[in-house]
Amino acid sequence: MNLTQLRAFHAVARERSFTKAARAARVSQPTLSGQVGALEATHRVRLLERRGRGAEPTAIGQALYELANRLFALEEEAEALLEGRDSAAPRAHIRVAADGPVHAVPILAAMKKRFPGLTFYLGTGNSAEVLKQLFDYDADVGVMARMVSDPRLHTLAYRRDRLVLFVPARHPLARAGRIGLADLTGTDLVLRERGSITREVFETALAEAGIRPRALVEAESREAVREAVGAGFGIGVVFESELPPDRRFAVLEVSDAALAVGEYVVCLAERRRLPLVRAFLEMAAVLGSVPPITLTSRKSGNR
Repeated sequence: MNLTQLRAFHAVARERSFTKAARAARVSQPTLSGQVGALEATHRVRLLERRGRGAEPTAIGQALYELANRLFALEEEAEALLEGRDSAAPRAHIRVAADGPVHAVPILAAMKKRFPGLTFYLGTGNSAEVLKQLFDYDADVGVMARMVSDPRLHTLAYRRDRLVLFVPARHPLARAGRIGLADLTGTDLVLRERGSITREVFETALAEAGIRPRALVEAESREAVREAVGAGFGIGVVFESELPPDRRFAVLEVSDAALAVGEYVVCLAERRRLPLVRAFLEMAAVLGSVPPITLTSRKSGNR
């Protein structure tokens, strides 16, 4: 098999675009297209469906993409082992998947100070999506609020966070500061999508307390949750660290439910000794020992 052609295919399948893949690989699009076409012709298979400016892997293309992920990850590990490569190398690049940027960015910022040549990719999604990226070798390390017991994974407890509620500054509950779950009976709530740890933890707390809200509005990002609450769709539920100071909102603590959640850094156990992955884990351990800034000291109520 021609590895140059395989790398070309891998780049296009990853980017879902010949144009983006060519730009990332710093080659011309015709060159990249020719390499992928040659790979398909040699093995008499169709690996990509060309759709306008996009490209989607076929079934066999997706299977090959996942194998190529593993192959190139192992190649990287072999090079690091044989060369004793320093994670501070100018071309060092790390891919991070996180269920939100708020906990991942401080680690990356600390790494950037230590390794000025570092570049990174930060993708966000819920915990299930983070795990999928790790197992598909699309990410080197993940940061998420779900503890997973899986022998294939290495997990580091990073920080603690908690869920809080927030309402528009003119909401009747805005000056309350603290409320009980019973106060949510018959209210409208704005929550993240199913599969998110935010949704899972809060719905569990409601179910255990026997609380039934009037309606649930689903939003697929933290920004969408904030905007929906600001527009009056209901009471929002987010992690405390995800709600920056905003005069539009008042924060409410829940007084009668355990809504604390751990944040974890996770990677494939087989990749934990890669220089950049190891450095990321070390940085997380250092930062995790320092209590993060929370809303506890902020004044609840009108902002």
